[in-house]
Amino acid sequence: MLRLLPGAALALALSCAPLLAQAPSAARQRPIADTVSSAAPAPVPAPVPAAPPAVVAAPAQISLPVAATNIAPGETITASMLDERVFPAATASQHPVAVNQGQLVGKVARRLLVAGNTIPVSAVAEAQLVTRGVATELRFEHEGLSIRALGVPLESGVLGALVKLKNADSGKIVAGVVQADGSVKVSVQ
Repeated sequence: MLRLLPGAALALALSCAPLLAQAPSAARQRPIADTVSSAAPAPVPAPVPAAPPAVVAAPAQISLPVAATNIAPGETITASMLDERVFPAATASQHPVAVNQGQLVGKVARRLLVAGNTIPVSAVAEAQLVTRGVATELRFEHEGLSIRALGVPLESGVLGALVKLKNADSGKIVAGVVQADGSVKVSVQ
């Protein structure tokens, strides 16, 4: 495959221009070598520097949620406990912090969250609906049969988590899924 430099392609095109202007029959009679050698070499234009690619500037600042007041460990975060503050845009990309209030509301602070500071995502956790060692309601439902009992969780769990519990009446270990009301729904085994 023939590869031409940018200036050489232009020179070749200019040297063939007189040939193209002639009648088609005259062009077929002259060999191409004669056409190229008889034409005066065209000046090669200086290469035009390419424009630098357009760079989209990132916003210089970003609004991030912060604690409006100090939030103690174990407190459930509400929207009224949060405020917005402007930080350099690099803050969100350099540190794993919450970027919107939706990531925080309803979660529990794992450590002290200082007012006015960004909130690391590792500093909050899902609310534990079932706590290890604290009695909770066990529910067994199957084909219209509903049995309720008291059970002691052997592990803490968030909504939808599978936890093991000890049935307070029978002493058997059962497993179930944590429900939104704090009860545990035991599945058929």
